[in-house]
Amino acid sequence: MNMDNLTPKEIVVELDRYIVGQNLAKRAVAVALRNRWRRQQLDPDLRDEVAPKNIIMMGPTGVGKTEIARRLARLTESPFLKIEASKFTEVGYVGRDVESIVRDLVESGIQMVRENRTREVKVRAERAAEDRLLDLLVVSANLPVGASLEEVQPAIKKQLRDGLLESQEIELEITEQKTPTVEMFTPQGMESMGVNFKDMFGNIFGGQKSNKRMTVEEARRILLGEEEEKLIDSSQVETEALRRVENAGIVFLDEIDKIASSDRAGGGGPDVSREGVQRDLLPIVEGTTVNTRYGPVKTDHVLFIAAGAFHVARPADLIPELQGRFPIRVELDALTADDFRRILVEPENSLIRQYTELLATEDLELVFTEDAVTALAQMAAEINNSAENIGARRLYTVLERLLDDISFDAPDRGGERYEVTEDMVKNVLGPLAADRDLARYIL
Repeated sequence: MNMDNLTPKEIVVELDRYIVGQNLAKRAVAVALRNRWRRQQLDPDLRDEVAPKNIIMMGPTGVGKTEIARRLARLTESPFLKIEASKFTEVGYVGRDVESIVRDLVESGIQMVRENRTREVKVRAERAAEDRLLDLLVVSANLPVGASLEEVQPAIKKQLRDGLLESQEIELEITEQKTPTVEMFTPQGMESMGVNFKDMFGNIFGGQKSNKRMTVEEARRILLGEEEEKLIDSSQVETEALRRVENAGIVFLDEIDKIASSDRAGGGGPDVSREGVQRDLLPIVEGTTVNTRYGPVKTDHVLFIAAGAFHVARPADLIPELQGRFPIRVELDALTADDFRRILVEPENSLIRQYTELLATEDLELVFTEDAVTALAQMAAEINNSAENIGARRLYTVLERLLDDISFDAPDRGGERYEVTEDMVKNVLGPLAADRDLARYIL
């Protein structure tokens, strides 16, 4: 999407299509994203001085923190990485190296750019693969007596395009790469090496070529991949990916509250390691250069969105240097029964739509009455209040339990119409929700 025309209001409207409520969080990420575009309009000298407005989202699980960040990245085709802060430990202890965040983000950028390039060359690659398939089919064809290759080629080409030859077997020469596996461990873990052993040894050991019989459908897939590789310039992909990561990358740092020290003044104990993780994260968030297998990457303008429930610790429990790198704080609301009702029906990928479309593949019409939707939402809210509050994820558990029988029997009930009513919701879920001990295990 063109960022030139994407105002904060329009960003919020786009997020509203998939996420219910949480307007404060949507506004915060919308402004942070727009500030990126504003920075690009500044003079180069000033542009480099403008730091990203990193965000801390506070709220219970299942209220939309991850989805807001993920949808924001998809909206602008930005390289995106979600990582749990609790996976890291202070350098010298067992755990991942914090610089692996940047390396993983780069891999995300490489995949994104490669997918874009693949779409751009798809038509040309399909034509080239088809031409190679046609040559193989013509060579393997049993020509009528007196017929020439030029005479049978149009007929074979038409059959190929009409999909009539997909199951026919042909012989294709393929190259099997036999690159040795090399594993090395360092104090910071394997991801810190940044060495591409496949590229290093691939040309030395080469690949063994062999002829393999396969169907036209299988050969088409292999040939299409080969033609795409020929049309895509890997060096351009890497250059573009690094540019996107540095200027548009988004890192969602989840569970940051778990590395906050609830009693920083106390010292000692496990909080020492937590504070060590924060200090290791600090250079990445502040802005540093990380060496990757594709080249050095600066993190000065990567947008960091941190999130956590903060039931015990608070953002103020983070070390002051890290607090200062997250100037925007947003508290997300716990979901209510009305929010659950809206989540069930309003978003474009709503849960009701997902289930109805899934069962429609079995030629079964699944219909929810309005009263049933309301009852489902109330049931989910009550279970969250009485058991562990897992937010909107509770809707998955209650829906799966409610539709268990029909999902199992759907293949045998094609052509039927199945209506979910309020009474059905209460009869199936009511007894389970009423028994708190049972609800903890089942719902």
